[in-house]
Amino acid sequence: MNRLVPFALAAFAALTAPVQAAGGASASAPAATPTGKGPRVTVAPVKRAEIVERLTVTGTLVPRDEILISPEIDGLQVVELRAEEGDRVEKGQVLARLRRDTLDALLAQNAATLARAEAGVLQAQSQIAQAEAALTQARQALQRTSDLRQSGFSTKALFDQLTNDEKAAAARLRSATDGLAAAQADRAATEAMRRELSIRLAATDVKAPAAGVISRRSARLGGTAGVAAPEPLFRLIADGEIELEAEVSELRINGVNVGAPAIVTAGERTATGSVRLVSTEIDRLTRLGRLRIAIGNETGMRVGAFARGTVETRKANGLVVPLSALLYGEGKSLIQVVKGDRIETRTVTTGIIADGRAEIVRGLAEGEVIAVKAGAFLRDGDQITPVEAN
Repeated sequence: MNRLVPFALAAFAALTAPVQAAGGASASAPAATPTGKGPRVTVAPVKRAEIVERLTVTGTLVPRDEILISPEIDGLQVVELRAEEGDRVEKGQVLARLRRDTLDALLAQNAATLARAEAGVLQAQSQIAQAEAALTQARQALQRTSDLRQSGFSTKALFDQLTNDEKAAAARLRSATDGLAAAQADRAATEAMRRELSIRLAATDVKAPAAGVISRRSARLGGTAGVAAPEPLFRLIADGEIELEAEVSELRINGVNVGAPAIVTAGERTATGSVRLVSTEIDRLTRLGRLRIAIGNETGMRVGAFARGTVETRKANGLVVPLSALLYGEGKSLIQVVKGDRIETRTVTTGIIADGRAEIVRGLAEGEVIAVKAGAFLRDGDQITPVEAN
């Protein structure tokens, strides 16, 4: 017989044999055991039920994705604010406006430069047309002189002069063509500068890059916006979604799976969610791993608040017994099965243990009767008086 370690010694008093009353008469405790019977033992049949193992974690509520909104141009003054902390904004919504006087002046100057560049292109095109006409005229004159010279009616001097005139006209055409290319390049550079100014002007409207909730506003009226400023103008919680970020010991984190159901409580508010991320890294100093529980965007909870989460790590539908029915001895889990009015101690294999109950994976059959409160004072073959649990 294995040596047993009792799960609860307090049950001993309820299971004692009858005692003798004063004066020699036979008497019993209030829970009297009939003469010739064993001690009264509460029993119950083994039933199948759902059992869930949960892990409790604590941590801080954080944004799932936080967007830092800074200006795209430096040195402009904030002249208008159109969003406050806690506001829900849409993608592209204007959050603040910067002063644009200088950029408007530069844009007007650019418009004048662009008009001048357009005129230069037209002038170069006109010069090309004139040069092409002059070249055509020179070539025709040269051709006529060449024909006359072959028949002896023209001098060599005239032929040489007209040849030089044709080359000069061709050179003027090349020069006009180069002038057109230069004018077009000037126009392209001016148009590029105009596009840049348009982009900078558009950047004076600081817009939300995504829908979400403004969690912090650092922009101040009259302040100077800067790309390299230590603090962005706005902090935006993308889509308003927040999560519980918690740390879990390396012994327990392996039992947590992405997608596992969870319940998060912060103050008096409770929200349902699921595990979105389980870190693949364990901190070398703390031996803790990180997980995140997504809880959506309609919880009313606030970023930065302390919260507690309960994560479902395992679930089974099997044979379940009260934890008080288990005994432990020599590294084994034992249960006292009731056969008629006799005790049979049996080795079992346990699975999930949660909420004061234990799953029995091996060693019991559904419907078998067990002692609800096991006791080391009961041995194999002991006679008892079974009492059904209420």
